[in-house]
Amino acid sequence: MTSKMVIREWAEADRPREKLLQIGRRAVTDAELLAIIIGSGSKEETAVALCKRLLASVQNNLLELSKLDLFELCQFKGIGEAKGIMIIAAMELGRRRQDTEPQTRVQLNSSKLAYQFLKNQLIDLPHEEFWVIYLNTACQVIHHQLIGRGGNDFTPVDCRIIMRAALIHQAHAMILAHNHPSGTLKASDADLVLTKKIIAAAKLLDIHVHDHLIFTDHHYLSFKDEGLL
Repeated sequence: MTSKMVIREWAEADRPREKLLQIGRRAVTDAELLAIIIGSGSKEETAVALCKRLLASVQNNLLELSKLDLFELCQFKGIGEAKGIMIIAAMELGRRRQDTEPQTRVQLNSSKLAYQFLKNQLIDLPHEEFWVIYLNTACQVIHHQLIGRGGNDFTPVDCRIIMRAALIHQAHAMILAHNHPSGTLKASDADLVLTKKIIAAAKLLDIHVHDHLIFTDHHYLSFKDEGLL
């Protein structure tokens, strides 16, 4: 049986990608990140060695590296126009990231706020739709998704799709929502059964269902507010 190689035993040219996958991006050095970007070195040296040499020329200062133009980058053996452009593009993305304001996430800690968040999606529809809002630990929206679309009084809902999205987005909690085109603000037996089914599935994954809202064109019903959860 072949034993699994540790990182120090991997081929040097393969280390950056493998380290990032196995240990995480924080563990990868600047030279290794650059090596991932340019993809390959030359016959004389690996991509990592080439990038170490490039960084050494600017005292390992990424700000100084970002000031190099294409002509200056191409003076390094092993860096042609294509690799130089890749490095310039990466440096520019880093600069633009610093200029980007952090996205403010909407906090939904009441049924009214959840209603207002999805209101434009679920009013004035001639058919039923079932949506799920995925939340983090601070009740902030990290994702919302249409799960099913049906007829006048029924929507097919696949719990597997709901849970898969919850895992993908690492959700801590969910708010369920669907509309009643008829205008009836009452949970049907099918609504209650489905809600219990989703709650049970979510509990197995340590995910909490905060609420289930039923929408009409002008009002809403909250399972939580009505004690139906």
